[in-house]
Amino acid sequence: MKEKPSIVYMLINTQAGKEREVVKEAKKFPGVTEAKVVYGEYDVIVRIELNDFSILSETVTLIRRIPGIIKTATLISA
Repeated sequence: MKEKPSIVYMLINTQAGKEREVVKEAKKFPGVTEAKVVYGEYDVIVRIELNDFSILSETVTLIRRIPGIIKTATLISA
């Protein structure tokens, strides 16, 4: 039986006015299936789908390096 991919969400706070740039850059990374500007406590949400959980750290680190990001929270779905 084929394993389901792991789904991870990143909640991101950005510098004011950098939301759309962060979304554009985040969409370039492997495994990112969706990235959107949101309103509320966070500015951007990114959905990551991984078949190989071992690359999670690398993907999250690459996204965190996008200019304009202030803070992230990573949520791994169960």
